[in-house]
This record gives sequence, C-alpha cells and structure tokens, in this order.
Amino acid sequence: MHQFYVALFDRFHELHTEVERALETLPPNALDWKPGKDMNSLSVLIVHLTGAERYWIGDVARGDPSNRDRDAEFQVEGLGAGELKRRISELEAYEKMSFEAMELSDLEKYRRSPRDGQEFTIAWALAHALEHTAVHVGHIQMLSQLWEQKGGSP
Repeated sequence: MHQFYVALFDRFHELHTEVERALETLPPNALDWKPGKDMNSLSVLIVHLTGAERYWIGDVARGDPSNRDRDAEFQVEGLGAGELKRRISELEAYEKMSFEAMELSDLEKYRRSPRDGQEFTIAWALAHALEHTAVHVGHIQMLSQLWEQKGGSP
C-alpha cells in the first residue's frame, strides 16, 4: 500500500478508535438516547458514519456499489455496542482492501456519484469521507459527554 493510503487508513482508524472508546464507556440504553427533538442518537450517528464512509470510498471512489439505504441509517434502534463495533471493523477491512488496490494516480480520476450523478475526483471523495467522519466523531463525543453530564439516564 502506498504511504499516502497508509496514512489515510491510519487517520480513519484513529477516528474509529474514538468511536469505539465512546461505546466502551456507555451503557446500552445510551445508544438510542436522543438529547432533544430532531437530534440523532449515538447508534444513528455510527450507522450513518459507517454508511457514508463506505459510500464515498466504495460507491464513489471505487465504483463498488454498497446498496446503501441512507434514509434507513437515521431510523436504526436497538443495536448493541457489539453490532456497532462490528460495522466499524468490517468497514476498516473494506478500506484496507480498497486502499491496497489504489494507486496515487487514481486520486486525479473522476467518478460520478451514483446518488445524484455529480462528478468528483477520487481525491475529493476520500477527503470528504474523512471530513464527514471527523465531524460525526465530534458529535459522538459530545453526545457521550451530554449523557454523562445528565447522570446517565434517559
């Protein structure tokens, strides 16, 4: 794997580790808790994060359809920490395989989004995936802190 992709994979892994760290400190009832109206739970954020990351790296950058149902990501409930960690682990395995197959020259290639047909470079798609994941990791960290501050009950 080219050093660029090693560094990119490592950065995704660091972000995923932050998510897993949050999962280790929270009880199961915290995973579906929403701090307010029209806000997302930790489970929703993690399922959406993994779905979006897979979409931008797989569907867009590699042209490998995931059959993602984005709307369903925002409806999940009842998933345990083990299932959420499994999703992260499977995503990392997919990313490692994907990055091992990519060359630096691929970054300049254009791909169309299957969702709306918009055209992006692979570099943009990968950068967007990383940015999007980082934003949601921040949301996950804040939700974890809110849960702890309120005393840990729904």
